[in-house]
Amino acid sequence: MKKILLVGNPNVGKSAIFSRLTGVKVVVANYPGTTVEYTKGKTRLLGEAVEIIDVPGIYSLSPTCKAEEVAVKMVSEADVIINVVDATNLERNLSLTLELIEKGYPVIIALNFWDETKHKGINIDVDKLQELLGVAVVPTCGLTGAGIRELVMRMREAKPGKKVDIDYHLRWQKIGEIVNQVQKLTHHHHTFLQILEELSIKPFIGLLLAFFVIGISFVVIRFIGESLINYILDPAFENTWRPVVTKISQALGGKGLVHYILIGNLINGEIDFGLSFGLLTTGLYIPIVAVLPYIFSFYLMLGILEDFGYLPRLAVLVDNLMHKLGLHGYAIISMILGLGCNVPGALATRLLENRREKFIASTLMAIAVPCMAQIAVIVGLVGRRGFLPLGTVFFTLFILWVSLGFMLNKILKGETPPLLLEIPPYRIPILTVVIKKLSWRIKGFLFAAIPYVLLGVFVVNMLYALKVIDFLAKIFTPVLKNIWGLPPSAISALLVGFLRKDVAVGMLGPLNLTTKQLIIGSVILAVYFPCVATFVVLTRELGIRDMIKSAMLMIVIAIIVGGILNLIL
Repeated sequence: MKKILLVGNPNVGKSAIFSRLTGVKVVVANYPGTTVEYTKGKTRLLGEAVEIIDVPGIYSLSPTCKAEEVAVKMVSEADVIINVVDATNLERNLSLTLELIEKGYPVIIALNFWDETKHKGINIDVDKLQELLGVAVVPTCGLTGAGIRELVMRMREAKPGKKVDIDYHLRWQKIGEIVNQVQKLTHHHHTFLQILEELSIKPFIGLLLAFFVIGISFVVIRFIGESLINYILDPAFENTWRPVVTKISQALGGKGLVHYILIGNLINGEIDFGLSFGLLTTGLYIPIVAVLPYIFSFYLMLGILEDFGYLPRLAVLVDNLMHKLGLHGYAIISMILGLGCNVPGALATRLLENRREKFIASTLMAIAVPCMAQIAVIVGLVGRRGFLPLGTVFFTLFILWVSLGFMLNKILKGETPPLLLEIPPYRIPILTVVIKKLSWRIKGFLFAAIPYVLLGVFVVNMLYALKVIDFLAKIFTPVLKNIWGLPPSAISALLVGFLRKDVAVGMLGPLNLTTKQLIIGSVILAVYFPCVATFVVLTRELGIRDMIKSAMLMIVIAIIVGGILNLIL
């Protein structure tokens, strides 16, 4: 099967063109032997079955990180390369184009964002550009689909261009000559989005806009999440699933080991999806009804902010603060992704430049950045006790995030590199691309979450049945009771936390804890260890030695922070 690669700088609209070219058979995969993700889809073009791959964005064929190494390897395996070029920034993009041509790869150029050239007073002579490069050039617009049909029809024209072996400095001279011949600029008035671009990176106004964007985002996330729960998923579970599990419970006689594992405990003679803790009750209810709506709404907002171009500006705004924590501003992307799910947050640390940065970012995220699933359960559980207890949980985590970052920056040897980040122009997100990315992420969550939740519920039920929980409770009573002020029964939540932290926090509900104990328990479960999926990813990213150091740090901090909260609350 012919392999077609979309190759270009970051933020040139590769995903939009990928979405236009591919059908429904789209998957996100890891490159063999790495954790670097890429997107691929199968379709038919010109009567021929092809595989289309959206390669991670690169600036050059000389890689500077793992993701770029993978991208360069993938380029060497391509049958056809669609070099996606930002028509509004021709000079910067042509460096990679000339490298691809110098290597002799079969190339066709998609001159993307063609519609924006009119608004920015940019006029490009496409025929002249084709002549100078020696390859086909097709103006495209991912937003409207303009030019995509022509791109497909001319795919067979992909060929090596006019090969000229020149060094790095002469290449930029060559680019300047090409741009001078094919591009003319005329005066244009700033658009609203361009004015907003300038305002959003100014220190004072930019920070106000950042607080506004983040605040609005989480209001929207909560509104969509709670609406899905209250009006769709919860009623659907009650009306369709409750009768099924009730009949199963009755058939099992309402008791016994099998009933305990499948249905769980009956609360006041009835099934309680939140508290019964059976595989078919709590095991399905928590990931599908309590968590999925918030994951859906979070990734929807994240996709919009990504495609709009806001996240790089946020990175610039927080760069000074992040440097004090031993990181540069781009690390905020890992933290934001971690709020949705710690696994993509952990994967995003590979974009950081050195081992020291990765260790600090991974540790801070795993300790003080709860995922949206965990946040949803904390809000539902602690929020019932009032705003002050809920605020105490998140304020503690924020103080811990800042203070631990300061400490690690002082202790660990090395320097924080400067922020070298491309800031794309603001663009209206393409709905189809946002929805496609959302569907990929939701599918990934479901495949990752439900098996771990069911496994966690099964393991804990078996440990209860075998009296193992009681044995562990006795061993850990000194820490639980004397340091944290928690009852021995909280040990079950700590055990499940290694599998799914959201389930673990939910397990605090039936324990009749005081408000103080509920705050301490929620903070400890956020801090003490990552869930198993995050642990596996972090081990692959950091290596076993650094992961052990990070894990030991988490445990020590959990003991200390829990003890301090127990003393001062």
